[in-house]
Amino acid sequence: MATTTSAVPPLATLNTPNSATTMDEKLSGNFLTLENPVFCCFLFWASVLVIKMLLMSLLTALQRFRNKVFPNKEDLFFKDIEVQFDDPHVERVRRAHRNDMENILPYFTMAILYICTNPDPTVACILFRVVAIARILHTLVYAFYPVPQPSRVIAFGVAFAITIYMACAVALDVLKHI
Repeated sequence: MATTTSAVPPLATLNTPNSATTMDEKLSGNFLTLENPVFCCFLFWASVLVIKMLLMSLLTALQRFRNKVFPNKEDLFFKDIEVQFDDPHVERVRRAHRNDMENILPYFTMAILYICTNPDPTVACILFRVVAIARILHTLVYAFYPVPQPSRVIAFGVAFAITIYMACAVALDVLKHI
């Protein structure tokens, strides 16, 4: 059985929509429009993640009231409590929220850049969906119902790996123009 080698890097093969797309078509296209199904898919799943992140703020407030833990004197609604910063329930939710900001915001940036490379719509939409589900699972196993590792690291790692993949795909796609 003869094996052939390709000059196309493995990551770039998943990012090639079809061979009929010329470079002029690729460069002249505006991929950030509602006519682009990849962009629409991204908008939907990005909206899901933004809503999830906003709900984390409410969950932090809920934990503060539930445990009567407030970081500012003016927030002390209840008598006989003092300013407190180290409640484990509140801090767990805050860490999960911070982890979202540290990982979802860079993902948004890379996903937009990835869309501009005109990726295969099926692959791109699967990646967007998997990242959103992984980040939701990460929140569930970190902030809502803590479960032993490796559940959290798997949920984190899946979304992280996809963000890295997108960064590599973008870099490889634009490398030929440098």
